[in-house]
Amino acid sequence: MVVVTGQNKASGNLDDAMSSSDAEDDFQDPTTPTATQAGHLLPLLPQQFPEVVPLNVGGMYFATRLSTLRRYEDTMLAAMFSGRHYIPTDAQGRYFIDRDGNYFGDVLNFLRSGDLPPRERVRSVYKEAQYYSIGPLLDNLEEVQPLKGEKVRQAFLSLMPYYKEHLERIIEIAKLRAMQRKARFAKLKICVFKEEMPITPYECPLFNSLRFERSESETKLFEHHCEVDVSFGPWEAVADVYDLLHCIVTDLSDKGITVDHQCIGVCDKHLINHYYCKRPIYEFKITW
Repeated sequence: MVVVTGQNKASGNLDDAMSSSDAEDDFQDPTTPTATQAGHLLPLLPQQFPEVVPLNVGGMYFATRLSTLRRYEDTMLAAMFSGRHYIPTDAQGRYFIDRDGNYFGDVLNFLRSGDLPPRERVRSVYKEAQYYSIGPLLDNLEEVQPLKGEKVRQAFLSLMPYYKEHLERIIEIAKLRAMQRKARFAKLKICVFKEEMPITPYECPLFNSLRFERSESETKLFEHHCEVDVSFGPWEAVADVYDLLHCIVTDLSDKGITVDHQCIGVCDKHLINHYYCKRPIYEFKITW
């Protein structure tokens, strides 16, 4: 005979209750968070911002109205402070942006009143405007110096075939040459020519223009490579050889390279009949 005590019965009821609870957990909707899971989801809930927002941008502190940060809808700042994204805060409760704060004040000044930075800060503020995707600020900065002049300069350089590749080649040759000679400087021969055809200024008055209508076979007679390290040209633009030389020196200087250059003559290679190359050759001294 088997005797079932009340204790065992109670234990059986408890086991049944636990089994029932386990069963409910097994069939619970997986999309419904538990209490523990809900705690982890809290940062993903829409974030509420005060009317005056304290900011910590790379260790520099700012404060501005929420409406200022949301002034232009299609910007990163407007998206960040829309409430749809979680923004961490520092120990003092300031909203943290992991970015250099040196030029963030210029960005805020534009959002507040449309003010533009001084000329010497334009390039750096432009980079910040690109990061925050502030289109109106980018458009305004592109219309002031030095970016306006840079825009014109780049339009000219876009006509120059392989300009950037030639710059890198100059740097690479100069570095290798200096290392091989165990010197702090290297000298290169650079050819810069605007016209493909070998026409000197003294011959120009004999023709109506600098361009000739020649057959393909005749044109090949004038094709050659000057004995130099790098050649720039030809190009079709009003800008002349000196304009391109200035661009080359400027871009190399922007890379931290010291450049001196001088014209050392012309290419005297004989081509056909009385035609010689006559392309100008420049010596570039690159100092490291």
